[in-house]
Amino acid sequence: MTTLDSAPNLLALYGKAVLTGFARRGGALPDTGYELTGVTVDAAHLAAYDRVCGFRLSDELPLTYPHILGFPLQIKLMTDPGFPFPLVGSVHLANRITRTRPLPRGERFGIRVRAEHLRPHAKGRQFDVVTEVSAGGEVVCTGVSTYLRRGGGSGEREPAAPGAAPPATATWRVPGDTGRRYAEVSGDRNPIHLYPLTARPFGFRRAIAHGMWTKARCLAAFEGRLPDACTVDVRFQRPVLLPATVGFAVEWTDEGAGFQLFGARTGEPHLTGTLTRRP
Repeated sequence: MTTLDSAPNLLALYGKAVLTGFARRGGALPDTGYELTGVTVDAAHLAAYDRVCGFRLSDELPLTYPHILGFPLQIKLMTDPGFPFPLVGSVHLANRITRTRPLPRGERFGIRVRAEHLRPHAKGRQFDVVTEVSAGGEVVCTGVSTYLRRGGGSGEREPAAPGAAPPATATWRVPGDTGRRYAEVSGDRNPIHLYPLTARPFGFRRAIAHGMWTKARCLAAFEGRLPDACTVDVRFQRPVLLPATVGFAVEWTDEGAGFQLFGARTGEPHLTGTLTRRP
């Protein structure tokens, strides 16, 4: 694990990804990672993130905010010369976040990022990028993002898509500038999220919402009911083409809840997820 003095420059890393991605030929994941210590949260940045994602303004970090803290380290790892897959074209399939307790803004955090579990997928190969957030020497939040690199698939069947969309608990209008606004607070300036013109070369007729924005927006609907210790696991499905109107549905269970985000008119699934209470 390599300790960095400061967070990497994301603009420089994106430029590196564009210039060097073509040279990636696959292979083993690196057995190292990166860490930062003494990380603090800027109150203005947290407030801006809360507004973009629909959270109420608070000094408690939303469940998805630690992903933002680790994002520069994730991109540095995925743009290193030894990383087997190019950053551009990697597809974010799923994300799971587990926290053991609420995280107040005033704490100082340690962030560690590594890649693991390279395995086959029906459309190529998939791998996990793990982000651990610690406070006082204890891991208090762990995020696992699963990515797909297309090509040379295993031929295995993918999980079946959900059936008809359930009745919507809420309906949200997603403005056309959502990708640009989220890019400002997250640092994720992938061109597929910014403008129709920059998304079209990647096969999208309009810009698409970030997957982690859709997860955050769903969790904002749980505010006041999210357990202190919990796991939220989601799978990203069809992209949200911006602008859009989406439906959100939740079904509570003894263990937590299941929820979906889907097209309000078409019913096509954008995200499915589960909330599980932890002991």
